[in-house]
Amino acid sequence: MTIVKLREVAQTRAGDKGNMVNIGVFAPTPAIYQTFLKKLTPERVKEHFTGIVEGEVIRYELPNILALNFVCKEALAGGGSASLRLDNLGKCFGANLMRLELDVDDSVLAELKKMR
Repeated sequence: MTIVKLREVAQTRAGDKGNMVNIGVFAPTPAIYQTFLKKLTPERVKEHFTGIVEGEVIRYELPNILALNFVCKEALAGGGSASLRLDNLGKCFGANLMRLELDVDDSVLAELKKMR
């Protein structure tokens, strides 16, 4: 097992609506997607955003495109003009999530390295 930052094994796309943020996480291989299913849980995402995401985190699985979608409620301190945050847009959440660290099996990383 090797600890890697999510940015080394995934891509993200994020957006916001009101006081919610949604973050799509895309795996490059089925093996990495399986790792995400086990280790990239709603609890782990909420923990990563401690002090920022105050509500529930819901995970939706999209196996046909090797993706997970996380909906983070109460994430923008009220959202839009209601927030006093300097940057209250959901787009920043994708970049922030890419700093999360995961244990990934070495054979899975070797498979990814062959693809690149």
